[in-house]
Amino acid sequence: MLAMSRNDILLFLGFTIAVLAMPIWLQPFGAAYPDLLQRFMIFGIFAVGFNILFGLTGYLSFGHAAFFGVGSYTAVWSFKLLSLDAIPAMLFAIAVSGVFALVIGYLSLRRSGIYFSILTLAFAQMSYNLAYSVLTPITNGETGLQLTLADPRHVDRMFGEAMPGQPVPTLLGQSLGGFAGFYFCAGFLIIAFFIAQRITNSPFGMMLKGIKSNQTRMNYTGFNTKPYTLAAFVISGMYAGLAGALLAVTDPLAGAERMQWTASGEVVLMTILGGAGTLVGPVIGAWLIKYFENIFSAINETILARFWDFLPDGLDHAAVVVSSKFVGEGWFLTLGLVFVLIVVFLPGGIMEGVRRIAHLFNRPDKSSPSQGKAAPQPQPAE
Repeated sequence: MLAMSRNDILLFLGFTIAVLAMPIWLQPFGAAYPDLLQRFMIFGIFAVGFNILFGLTGYLSFGHAAFFGVGSYTAVWSFKLLSLDAIPAMLFAIAVSGVFALVIGYLSLRRSGIYFSILTLAFAQMSYNLAYSVLTPITNGETGLQLTLADPRHVDRMFGEAMPGQPVPTLLGQSLGGFAGFYFCAGFLIIAFFIAQRITNSPFGMMLKGIKSNQTRMNYTGFNTKPYTLAAFVISGMYAGLAGALLAVTDPLAGAERMQWTASGEVVLMTILGGAGTLVGPVIGAWLIKYFENIFSAINETILARFWDFLPDGLDHAAVVVSSKFVGEGWFLTLGLVFVLIVVFLPGGIMEGVRRIAHLFNRPDKSSPSQGKAAPQPQPAE
């Protein structure tokens, strides 16, 4: 295994500290409550996994919500049949999602470009319809699959009586509600980020980047690129399954709506918004979209009136009327404007803006006497 460079270690440590300290630094933004923090972690994992496929190979999938949903269904069935412990459920979810991704990827990767994207979208919609109306004995249709007191939970009953009250997922008998659930999800996001970092900087990751750069040229040089793209697809699907399982841990319900094409489109937006092909960018994109979805959508005219009350009479009402179109039910408009601005001015996503700012601070000082002088040329040997 390749040793990590100093920059990689610093990036990983900085990311870990930022994640674990989120309940502190998100407090001023009103986003430090456990439910939202858990979703930040879950969809961060989803976006990191999607970036392994899209960001490294350039293959744009519109079907990753299928693996997300499969992971949720598998986890809930593990809770119902085996145990309320979260670890077995997550292992099963990763394995089943990986097998499902192997089948879908093997069929979809026979094509590339827009045809690949359409194929993944078609498979995702078929999966949604199967879950919604065909496989109702397994998925419980539109009602969704949820835990009940009558669930057998064979492993739990082998070691004791079932817990009283509504069944909830646990970790070694400890409830995963509140901030315990957040740190549980945070641990998996940190692990997922570390694995993605190692993949990106490995020879395998270099091969995936070469496929994105020019797959045809790589085929002509004798490399069989199909096993690499299929492996990336499966790994990405397993990440999605892990995210779906974590969502089932924090919210023990699995519904067909988690497999809709809009969920696949959401993870695409997260990755592009943050910066496809970067490590931190997709996570930032996921956090930003979930922040808009949960915070901006909760702002109403009463909150806006208190915010604009420093304006003169009449002007404050106008400000409330205009700004109300961008919050509450209109939060999609704000998100759309942000996305348009990012795509137009920062095609590389938010991380491109970070790089530009860093370049401004790292620009060499032109007033330095050493600048502008030509380097001494070696004299030819006599």
